[in-house]
Amino acid sequence: MTLVGTTAGRREWVALATLGLPTLLVAMDFSVLYLAVPHLSADMAPSGTEQLWIVDIYGFLIAGFLVTMGTLGDRIGRKRLLLIGGAVFGLASVAAAYSTSPETLIASRALLGVAGAAVMPSTLALASGLFPDPKRRSRAIAIYLSCFMGGLTLGPVVGGLMLHYFWWGAAFLVAVPGILLLLMLGPSLLPEQRSPVAGRLDPVSVALSLAAILPFVYGLKELARDGWSLLPAAATVFGVAVGLVFVRRQRALVHPLLDLRLFANRTYRSALVVMFVAGVVGTGTYLVITLYLQNVAGVSPLVAGLLLAPPAILMIIGNMVSPAMANHVRPAYLIAGGLFLAGLGYLTFTLTTATSGPTMIFVAFCVAMVGTGPMAALGNHLAMGSAPQDKAGAAASIMQTGNELGLGLGVAVFGTLATAVYRGNVESALGSLPPDVAEAARESIDGAVAAAERLPADAGAELLATARDAFTSGVHAVGAVSAVAFTGLAVLAAVALKHARNVHGEEPAPPPEPDPLDEIDEFERCSETLPWGPYCSTYRRR
Repeated sequence: MTLVGTTAGRREWVALATLGLPTLLVAMDFSVLYLAVPHLSADMAPSGTEQLWIVDIYGFLIAGFLVTMGTLGDRIGRKRLLLIGGAVFGLASVAAAYSTSPETLIASRALLGVAGAAVMPSTLALASGLFPDPKRRSRAIAIYLSCFMGGLTLGPVVGGLMLHYFWWGAAFLVAVPGILLLLMLGPSLLPEQRSPVAGRLDPVSVALSLAAILPFVYGLKELARDGWSLLPAAATVFGVAVGLVFVRRQRALVHPLLDLRLFANRTYRSALVVMFVAGVVGTGTYLVITLYLQNVAGVSPLVAGLLLAPPAILMIIGNMVSPAMANHVRPAYLIAGGLFLAGLGYLTFTLTTATSGPTMIFVAFCVAMVGTGPMAALGNHLAMGSAPQDKAGAAASIMQTGNELGLGLGVAVFGTLATAVYRGNVESALGSLPPDVAEAARESIDGAVAAAERLPADAGAELLATARDAFTSGVHAVGAVSAVAFTGLAVLAAVALKHARNVHGEEPAPPPEPDPLDEIDEFERCSETLPWGPYCSTYRRR
């Protein structure tokens, strides 16, 4: 494996900046599309299910291929995989920007997900290898995480700017110049790294992981959309069954795709669960908020993006200050307190109305993001600090997979929850409408807003008011479920992580037991230098 020198110079920091660029772009694609959903819905008229697939298939395929790509990078070289993934990411971005149907956009987003899965583990591994010194490496990893969080923060802002001046496809084209810069600078700046003892890539495990994730998510969304039916229920059960087969295979493999033995560590397991559930809630509520701001509060995409930036910045600030606070407060209690505060923020969602404007939900989301900061900062430290050093790579890949799966699953769970509540409340107002208008309004709040524009003024205003009230009820349901989930996570963190005394996941060491041989050795030395031989012999016998 090629490594740079022990002293980091300008070249290494420029290389780190080069790695931060694709990290930011991949993260930005998680959220850049949220504000574009109403516009592409008006352009393409996707169904409610297609709309959800357009948004969340990106995160699911990243999660499905992340560990696979990490193993592949160990074999063929991480720089090579990064450059290949970056090139495919750029081409898929262009294809997504100029998609003409929901099917082509879903396919382009799927390809973006596979390419993003190739980019993410490669950038993290290369960033670590650039800095052999532990202090500089920790700073580099912090910068890497800041780039990822910055991408999530900038996504809505960039999307809002593109929608304000261009069409929805321009949100995808933002990534192209950055990818071109990576392809130009990467070959000369980045060292090649590969593992001398790489784990064997198991195609059966790859297929099983995808066969478990995708049917499960499909069934979950369809059941929430249309209620009980045989095919979605069968898909959900099939996904769970394949997941069990996948787990059994991982236990039997010498080089598993997912090292399940790490879950035996209580700190690692608990931190992973807390971060996963928090990621599900945070991402799902993020999508619902963007739809509320545009379709209910009536703000422009640009204003919506700007309103979503301060909560994300507050979360980053919480990340930065939490490690210092953990020197004085146990991480478990700091995380639990933050999660409880976030739960109060999500509970405040239930105070919003269809006519309250953006202020209430903006304040509530700011409180939730501040409370999430300690968990995001300390959870990674606790999990990685508790993992054995020889399994650090496997521990990191499992964490990234859980995070990405949580990002995608949040859209599916909370998107379908909000949609189901919306449909249950809007149905009563659709009876007198033309069938095509009623069907569009029934599909989603975006469809209702577009349909209202085609109706006479009074009928359109009545439909719009009913649809906004119905979607606000969905926001209330999402807020209530999120508050319950975060309160439960606060209790879990306080109980399951209380043994960790610092951010490295270390447990208080038990006091050492006295070794009687130490006393024997001491008196043996005395017998050699002092005339106390009989006394020392008597003490040793005791």
